[in-house]
Amino acid sequence: MRQRRTGVTPLYSATLDQMYARRYRRQSKRGRLVLTVVLVAGLLGGSAVWTNAFGAGDRFERLVERIELAVDPPPNRPTRKTITVTPRPVLGANPGKDTPPPAELAPAEESTDPEATASSKARSPRPSSPSPEPTPSPEPVRRAVDVDLLDNPEQMFTSQLTEKWCAPAGVQMTLAVLGLGDSSEEFQREIINRTDEFESWEDSHNGSWGPAAMADALAAYGADEYEIRAYQTRADALRDSAIAIKTTGKPVVLLAWRGAHTWVMTGYRANADPTIFGNATIKGAYILDPWYPRVSSIWGPSDPPGTFQDAAEMERNILAWKRPEGAYPDRDGKFIALVPTTPAEPGD
Repeated sequence: MRQRRTGVTPLYSATLDQMYARRYRRQSKRGRLVLTVVLVAGLLGGSAVWTNAFGAGDRFERLVERIELAVDPPPNRPTRKTITVTPRPVLGANPGKDTPPPAELAPAEESTDPEATASSKARSPRPSSPSPEPTPSPEPVRRAVDVDLLDNPEQMFTSQLTEKWCAPAGVQMTLAVLGLGDSSEEFQREIINRTDEFESWEDSHNGSWGPAAMADALAAYGADEYEIRAYQTRADALRDSAIAIKTTGKPVVLLAWRGAHTWVMTGYRANADPTIFGNATIKGAYILDPWYPRVSSIWGPSDPPGTFQDAAEMERNILAWKRPEGAYPDRDGKFIALVPTTPAEPGD
């Protein structure tokens, strides 16, 4: 039985003493980091950093991130594995019609020996009345479909509170759609404050949130049915995500921008039902983008909650995983998604 979120009481698994100790350690590290940053800023030239003259601010931010990793590295502990999905076979509406029928047996040659013929007739059973032909089931009609879990995407939406918090905001919106969370700033900060419980170097070499941390955070609030999947093509990722949405009634989390950003997929359009037609083409997806209403210097302006992102936008934003901080053998060059695996319970 799932425990639904009815207020802002955190569902911490750690004791209060452990939580306070962890906060003290992190605050101590951050204090040393602030001192280091001040010294570095003085060396680089404060005015150039704060005005971003000649890109000094951007370089300073990257330097701060490297220093923070050195001061407070993510723990090197095992985490959830990424599951590589084999492409589904492409069949039509009726797989039997796509399979060639077995070869018919050649009729036996008649014997010219009268005794052999008579003996054969004596052993032959009496012909039985033919059984009625089974009534063929009607084939499904191939038509375009338009599926969206949300009638009110604005109520489920929350913008990431900082430029770095897209993953916690994506987790928050997924929990809100599932009825396990809300869209308040307090809830997003609560999720952020639990980062130490979920992060690991294996999941994110640059610290903080990767897809495994997101799956662990979802599980911590009652959504323990999500797994990390990797696909060879975008089409496979979108088709499998659409099937999951249709069969479970739950959203999918897509890793956009080569793994640097989070989108929550709540629906799709396709030229046929992907749960029936294996060769259905997904035309696009309904997305909650926590970056909204910001504008990215690389990716451009974000879209309001519930916007349908067509095939061109999916090609522009949903790109194969490629992170600058190091190698991820199970993810590199693949399309990554967090996919629900069990149907929603009645009443969810």
